[in-house]
Amino acid sequence: MADQEYPRHIVLAGAIGCGVLLALAVYMTGQGFGIELGGLWRTDLAVVVPVSAAIAWWLIATTGFVGGYATARLMNGGVAGLSRTMWQLLAVIGVLLLAGAGLGASAPATGPTSARVLAGIVALLLGAGMAFCGAHFATRRA
Repeated sequence: MADQEYPRHIVLAGAIGCGVLLALAVYMTGQGFGIELGGLWRTDLAVVVPVSAAIAWWLIATTGFVGGYATARLMNGGVAGLSRTMWQLLAVIGVLLLAGAGLGASAPATGPTSARVLAGIVALLLGAGMAFCGAHFATRRA
């Protein structure tokens, strides 16, 4: 069963799903640290673009890309040589990241609702686009 090769569209769908979930987890976790994408649409700030919004943008994009790439590589069997300890470490990191995202999502809201909704939609689309790019690069044929 480990040597089975999945169809490319299944690998892409799985990788995009994982990349989006990781990107959203980083987005929600970052809000707890004050790194929020919603600063782009706040009207009460005198600066043009807060640095925290730029950091959030790059964190979400990087996490989506790496999550999509790593998931596609795992599904293609490209890293079949990972030890059991490494798999357990990856599982622990994933659980801690998602637990932190849940904690961040349950925190009290800051800023206007429209900016938070728009930032969530942008984070979702950015994560999906970058996860697709990462998965595409991992599954392309030489």
